[in-house]
Formats: sequence, structure tokens, C-alpha cells
Amino acid sequence: MTEAADERAETVVPDDAGQTADTSGQAVVIAFGQTLKTLRVRAGLEREEFGRRIGYSASTVASYEQGRRIPSPRTIERADEVLDAGGLLTVWKEQVERAQYPVFFQGMAALEKEAIELLSYDTLVVKGLLQTEEYMRAVLAMRRPPLDQETIEQRVAARLARQDIFDRHPAPLLSFVMDESVVRRRLGGRNVLRGQLEHLLLVGRKRNVEIQVMPLDCEESAGVDGAFTVVTRDDGKKFAYTEAQGSSTLQTDPQQAALAAARYGIIRSQALTPRESLEFVERLLGEL
Repeated sequence: MTEAADERAETVVPDDAGQTADTSGQAVVIAFGQTLKTLRVRAGLEREEFGRRIGYSASTVASYEQGRRIPSPRTIERADEVLDAGGLLTVWKEQVERAQYPVFFQGMAALEKEAIELLSYDTLVVKGLLQTEEYMRAVLAMRRPPLDQETIEQRVAARLARQDIFDRHPAPLLSFVMDESVVRRRLGGRNVLRGQLEHLLLVGRKRNVEIQVMPLDCEESAGVDGAFTVVTRDDGKKFAYTEAQGSSTLQTDPQQAALAAARYGIIRSQALTPRESLEFVERLLGEL
């Protein structure tokens, strides 16, 4: 078992009733780590032996215990089993999962798990759901002020986990429109962009996914107000999400969410068709 594979986990977060996102995520992680250490010591296990039993190194166990790294739900379940904790660790799963996302994104992460349809328009970078791991690392490394390495690793693992949406059954309907500048911008360098474009071609061929490009020479665009996402939950309710500069707005008003969905429909009609868009991406690959 590898760390990367085991940490692909989803997060449960606040509902749409206007709850404030949990701002005590780090405190939760620290408290969980202290509980984990107490139970490990009680069981008479050194970090190295405990790590071997759950599939991690002693240094990773130390990171969990010190609250510097967030374990996946599967890791928590395995630790509870190895330490014969009787559920004392698994009761933390929901709160620890929540803590792996930035506070401003926790509400959106919850909606993605329940989405039957997701519509996304992006203007600066490739949508997180579509990013390769190399592209993720490049983008996260560009944040200012800089993110520490532990935070980058945590966010990469969380972002990869969200991509399980593509394999969910029943499959949600997923539509992505991005400006041409997004697929041309060489964030991370030529090789990173090449890998990202190849990934877009693969994902764009899934039956429940449509990827479209808004060409730079398009003379009209309903997307002049910027990027946004519209999610339809399994109960039929729609939500509109916008994000900028480390903050976000999750619009729960039905009228505003419906208007956002209508605006997205216009944007989609103005962009290249899915077939034309994939052909466009293929041409860009040929230029790299």
C-alpha cells in the first residue's frame, strides 16, 4: 500500500443551510494526533512497528501524531483496528476529512460528493477536478505567500481524492468550459502543460464529461464576470460557487443559482463544441 493511493479520500463538510465553515481544522488534526499517540503508546508499539502495520514509515506516523499531516479515512480505520481502539479513532473520521480542505472550500467539497451535475467555467487555471498531479504541484508552488510543503502535500492528496467523481456510479454529468488562455498557459513548464493537455483529452472522451474551449478570438462572451461553478445536488437543488483570493461565495438562493446555470448555458453555446475543443487541444499538443 502506498501513501499516495491510500490518501485519496473524500471529505464531508457543512451543509447548505448557511453554516459557517469549520475554522478549527488544525485544532481537530492536532487533537486527533494526540489521541492516536496516546492509543499507540498504550498499545506498547513504537512508531516504526505501528507504521509497518498500517503501511507507513515512522516519520509519517510522527507527522500524523504531531498534526502536521492528515490521514485518510482508510488509514484511520486501519489504525483503529491495529490499536484495538474500539472506534475511538474512527469517530474522528468526518472531522479529520473536513480539515484536509481549505476552510473556504469545504462547502463546495461537500456538494461535489452529492452532485448529479456540475458545470464549471474557468479563466485562469485548469479546474482542480481536471488537473494532473504535476500541474497541481506547479500551481500550488506558485501561491504567495508560499505554502509550506506539508500543506502542498495535503492539498494535492485532497484534490486527487476529489477526482473520484469521474468514476462515481451513477455517473454525474460534468461540463467544463475554459478560456483558450488556460490551455495555452505553460504553468510549470512545457512538460507539465503537455501532460495536462494529454489528460484533458483522456477525460474529455468520457461519456459523462464535456470539455469545451472558449477561443480568444470569440467576439462575445457571457463569461466576462469571471469563473464560477454550478452544482446540482441529488435532491435537484442548485448552488453557484465562486472563488477568488483565498475566499469564496456559495450561493444558495434558488433564483441566483438558476441565473448562473442559464449564464453557463450561454457560455457553453459560445465556446467551441466538445469535438472541436478536443481537436483544438490536440493541435496545441502538436505545437509543444
